[in-house]
Amino acid sequence: MSHGTVLDIAEVAERTGTTASALRFYERRGLIRSSGRNGLRRTFDPDVIDRITLIGCAQAAGFTLAQIAAFLVANPSDAELRERMATKAAELDQDIARLTRMRDSLRHAATCTHTPLVECPEFKSRIRDENAAR
Repeated sequence: MSHGTVLDIAEVAERTGTTASALRFYERRGLIRSSGRNGLRRTFDPDVIDRITLIGCAQAAGFTLAQIAAFLVANPSDAELRERMATKAAELDQDIARLTRMRDSLRHAATCTHTPLVECPEFKSRIRDENAAR
């Protein structure tokens, strides 16, 4: 349903796994911009796919839409925003380390033959590591 270099809203929704209503909401919030209309349907330039991917990734990392909107228009001179970004990056590092330990613990538990499982020394060690990181 593509016409030239633009994508119909349905195509964008399908390619990104985002609903058309979410796309319209993002547009109202200034996160994305349509390039026009094809009849009653909004159309978008293909680069909107990358932007929606970024928005989804940022949301999954815990950013609010307001924070994402600020990030999308940020420039190098915005020291306050850059500081918040650095703080969030450090928080994500902690989350990644915690999730990696949890993943590794679950992998071990899935193959461990210790009875009961929670008494396994290796499993307990991983849990202690998890609690020590808090």
